[in-house]
Amino acid sequence: MADGMMAGKVALVTGAGRGIGREIALLMASEGAAVVVNDLGASLDGAGEDQGPAAEAVEAIRAAGGEAVINGDNVADPAGAQRMIATALDAFGRIDVVVNNAGILRDGIFHKMSHADFEAVLDVHLRGSFNTSRAAAALFREQGSGSFVHFTSTSGLIGNVGQANYAAAKMGIVGLSRGIAIDMSRFGVRSNCIAPFAWSRMIGSIPTDTEDQQARVDKLKSLTPAKIAPMVVYLASDAAAEVTGQIYCVRGNEVFLMSQPRPIRSLHRDGGWTPQALAEQMGPAFASDLYPLDVSADVFGWDPV
Repeated sequence: MADGMMAGKVALVTGAGRGIGREIALLMASEGAAVVVNDLGASLDGAGEDQGPAAEAVEAIRAAGGEAVINGDNVADPAGAQRMIATALDAFGRIDVVVNNAGILRDGIFHKMSHADFEAVLDVHLRGSFNTSRAAAALFREQGSGSFVHFTSTSGLIGNVGQANYAAAKMGIVGLSRGIAIDMSRFGVRSNCIAPFAWSRMIGSIPTDTEDQQARVDKLKSLTPAKIAPMVVYLASDAAAEVTGQIYCVRGNEVFLMSQPRPIRSLHRDGGWTPQALAEQMGPAFASDLYPLDVSADVFGWDPV
């Protein structure tokens, strides 16, 4: 561990009691990092608290010879995020990496989605990512280094049914990460996103009412959370010192660099546009380049490798 890619670094991993977060924490520790294992221990929809999963993750790290401490604060609470960073400083004297992995689901078709379900998902995913990042930002600036790794989703980047709240939060995280990367590059601080494909309780609620849905779920079950962790460790390490403001996707043994919005067509009209001119000229000119209402399964239509 002393000569691993994360040797000498201290990492906060949120939602690290189970699934992807747990695998990230374990690999971080095996690569030499001291880890703050944060997990509220809530149910999938964000209700309740249980420190058991986080405690088990910490014990597993220590049993393997690594260093870890537990933190049970809620990422949606700004004061809780400050306590997470304080936990790292108290236990290990510094903070080098923040991995924003914690999340909940409140799925529902949009016309039935409640305000409470929309706000709850944004609170944990988007505001939670802001809270923990902001809590570490001044320290990163002072030491002239630091890495944020945020979790986005193809539900936002591409689309999925019944997840307007989740998609909005996850696309918000893309913008947050890009803004952090731009603002803090002058201080040697990096910020990147990962969209993971992995079987966890976060996608365990996918319906299996049809044969196609069942086949999709069966494929997803082969994508273990451990496949995601190496990309997180790489982006957190000094090996990725020149990488910032990017969006990656990990699916099994495949890794992808995702595109970011840029102009793809343009049209100019002297004297400006009227609604009628837009309908007559721009509409037909741009029609072949409009994006269809794909969901992530349409874009990633081949079996995982």
